[in-house]
Amino acid sequence: MMKTYLRLCMFFLCVIFAILPLQVSASWQPEISVGLSQGISEVQLSATNGKLSVYEDPEQKPILVVPQGGTLDVRMMREQLVVNGREIKGERLVIQPETSGFIQVNHAPYRGYIAILKRTGLTVVNYVLVEDYLYGVVPKEMPPSWNAEALRAQSVAARTFALKNRKSHSAEGFDLCSTSHCQVYEGMPAETRTTTAAVDSTRGEVLFYKGTIMDALFHADSGGMTESSEYVWGTSVPYLRAVAEVQMQTQPWNHTVSMSEFAQKLEKHGRAIGTLKEVRLSPLTVGKGSSDRSPSGRVRSAEFVGTKGRITLSGNELRSIFSLPSTLFSIRIGKTDINFSGYGSGHGLGLSQWGAQALADKGKSYKDILFHYYTDVTLEKLY
Repeated sequence: MMKTYLRLCMFFLCVIFAILPLQVSASWQPEISVGLSQGISEVQLSATNGKLSVYEDPEQKPILVVPQGGTLDVRMMREQLVVNGREIKGERLVIQPETSGFIQVNHAPYRGYIAILKRTGLTVVNYVLVEDYLYGVVPKEMPPSWNAEALRAQSVAARTFALKNRKSHSAEGFDLCSTSHCQVYEGMPAETRTTTAAVDSTRGEVLFYKGTIMDALFHADSGGMTESSEYVWGTSVPYLRAVAEVQMQTQPWNHTVSMSEFAQKLEKHGRAIGTLKEVRLSPLTVGKGSSDRSPSGRVRSAEFVGTKGRITLSGNELRSIFSLPSTLFSIRIGKTDINFSGYGSGHGLGLSQWGAQALADKGKSYKDILFHYYTDVTLEKLY
């Protein structure tokens, strides 16, 4: 019986490593590399306390030790790395602080350590444990003053998203970027007491779908109903299904463009119609679909009739061309302009952040919130 138990334990560990081949600490916590800057010509680093050790090869002795209070100046000159005035022939530097301090990049402190890559200019990468990474993410993705349960839900979604999308920037030399393309990350200056507590209270908790880490997408506000993935991506994802919110027609917005600007932007995208005469799009009702709207009410397609012909554009195309907050909108033609009016903000997939706040304010737990927005998923403690 004991041998069977041990074999099962070893099998489980092997599965974890197969699913998540990450560097880990003694506490089995994964490490993620985050691209802080790309294509820059110089960067200054220092320590909050203690010295900095600079390596070309972390397995060898440091090539330079920067004393406490000192600055490490790294530049790209004549296609070579120049470190405090000394030319380095290598392609990569690793800068490690002492355990008593943190590393500062252009005066902003970060947990973990830094690598500098010689690419087209310098690429600055922060290697950081996942929980430490989340300390600098959650307060930038959700207001720290919000309900603690909403912050916990955001923490789990952000952790899951990071682990699922690790390696998405591997061609550039890191796992995730520090912008909204991945998740906004600003290191220690972003950290707050409430968001750090939310991360700590959900430590290691990750969302799975049928044994695999899911893609925990989130957005600002659904407008009253989230979207199913096939109406955004064109493919169905079982756990990204449209669900209704506790509040409808949230985050109303208006966006007006002149007739000339409308025609110019369409022509720029290869869709010339001349002067707009008519728009064919069914009325908007949140949560009601039609032939040209998804079941949530978002625009699937709209037809435009002009002096040079007619064209059909998807809601996603219109959102991109005219920088609209969402695809949950109506269109009205005026005498000299065109008005888009709608609700919500973002792609509508997965967790709605304002919706999460509304659910939390009604007494729902972070688990309730997660299971509301993600269909048929499980919440597992990975480490």
